[in-house]
Amino acid sequence: MDKKQSLHSHIKNELLTRIKRGQYQKGEKIPTELELCKDFDVSRTTVRAALNQLTLEGYLERVQGKGTFVADKKIHQTLSQTVKRYIDQMEVQGKTAEIILIDLSVVPATSSIQETLGIPLNDPVQKIERIRKANGIPTQYEISYIPWKVAPGVTKKQAETSLYRALKYDFQVSIAKTTEHMEMALSDESISYYLDSEMGLPCFYIETVAEDREGNKIEYSQSYFRGDKTNFVIERFYPEEEGDDY
Repeated sequence: MDKKQSLHSHIKNELLTRIKRGQYQKGEKIPTELELCKDFDVSRTTVRAALNQLTLEGYLERVQGKGTFVADKKIHQTLSQTVKRYIDQMEVQGKTAEIILIDLSVVPATSSIQETLGIPLNDPVQKIERIRKANGIPTQYEISYIPWKVAPGVTKKQAETSLYRALKYDFQVSIAKTTEHMEMALSDESISYYLDSEMGLPCFYIETVAEDREGNKIEYSQSYFRGDKTNFVIERFYPEEEGDDY
């Protein structure tokens, strides 16, 4: 064990290794706290701290009166350039995707939306609130803003399939570039309600601005991803040119 590593962190990492290597399979009940105490020769408090961290991070699930079980694998989503729809990304991972529309309304552009989308103050904007699920479990809560003049009359069906696909084929608006800013956030009462999670759950928060080839702002979105159910894959491609240092 690393001298700088706490005892419960060591146990947490060892259990995580067992999960990732398949020693503990998805849905399998792991040994009890008492059994783990004997296995690692540590106190129950230390084992409990390790299990609490693995539960918070989404690798374990506790069922009242039954024990602690290995959770389903987190869904992978790609941050680098991709044309794959959410449904397609989930299908590759053997999961059933679902997009649920919570609210579709037209609101006046506030000063922050005006500045972000480059439109006049109080211009009509379509506000689209959605939840994305994988195998019935909410993983993402998203609020999108699209100027009315860009795509007037977005429908429920379009919002619950692929918004970008609808923009391209139904409104002849193609997304050429997105700029995304990511940071960590803790879910408040509203976000935890939509994500069906405990308040204070760590989430990935991503703000996205989409543009067409002329640089016109097409969409602004705010998305919250459950940290215990989601991770991200980042791919980078580098030109093979001599003399470049990376």
